[in-house]
Amino acid sequence: MSQDQFLYLTTTGWKTGRKHEIETWFVEHKKKYYIMSEGRERAHWVQNIIHDPAVSFSVGGKNFAGTGRVVVVDDDGKEEPLVAEIKRLMKSKYRWDSGMIVELAPS
Repeated sequence: MSQDQFLYLTTTGWKTGRKHEIETWFVEHKKKYYIMSEGRERAHWVQNIIHDPAVSFSVGGKNFAGTGRVVVVDDDGKEEPLVAEIKRLMKSKYRWDSGMIVELAPS
């Protein structure tokens, strides 16, 4: 697990086309990065990813281009094993695991 505390995510505004950067907590799992949105779909950066999944991000001075996607819970509300694992990792690292999970996959 990365000891770095923050990931810097850049998305493209779906209305403006301008680049937007946020600083957020993250965990790394199986060569992908996971972040959580406490505001769920209301967060502008989540809306940007839904409209244009192309993202760039940096962790510990390393820069990545890639894609983002919302990790969806099953229609019946059951968590897939990935969701449970990411929540466990977030809780272990930050003592917090509340929000919608977004996966960032480097290209």
